[in-house]
Amino acid sequence: MYLTSPTKGRLSFEEMMDEIRSYIAGLPNSQYKIIIGSDSQVMKGQTCFITAVIVHRLSKGARYFYRKRMHRKIKSLRQKIFFETALSLELGGIIAKHCAEAGLDEHQVEIHIDVGSHGDTKDLIREVVGMVTGSGFNAKIKPDAYGASSVADRHTK
Repeated sequence: MYLTSPTKGRLSFEEMMDEIRSYIAGLPNSQYKIIIGSDSQVMKGQTCFITAVIVHRLSKGARYFYRKRMHRKIKSLRQKIFFETALSLELGGIIAKHCAEAGLDEHQVEIHIDVGSHGDTKDLIREVVGMVTGSGFNAKIKPDAYGASSVADRHTK
């Protein structure tokens, strides 16, 4: 699995985790959140899915990485939201396991879901939030889901 860093370029999963550990070690007394969020965009007969990994040093900045996947065209909004959430959960589970093994398990992992109480996705909130919390993660929805609605969205175009 490879991810992209805006500053470091293409990184393997291990290299990304090394970057995360290094970033946290830079100011070890700060508070951190590890945020996973996905977004998608239909383009040219395919759907582009971006899953972002953000390491947020609270009140002091952040670093992020993203993974791009192309999939057949998905027209159903419901199916796209569930697929985005599943991608976030998949990567979140791998990262949470890796953090626990590396002694970084005190840093909370959040899943940001691209749904909100206004608009077409409001009917999906209960289901996808239940999917995330049932998997053991904290779930955030719009307007607090900046991992999906801002960071991942930036790279879907």
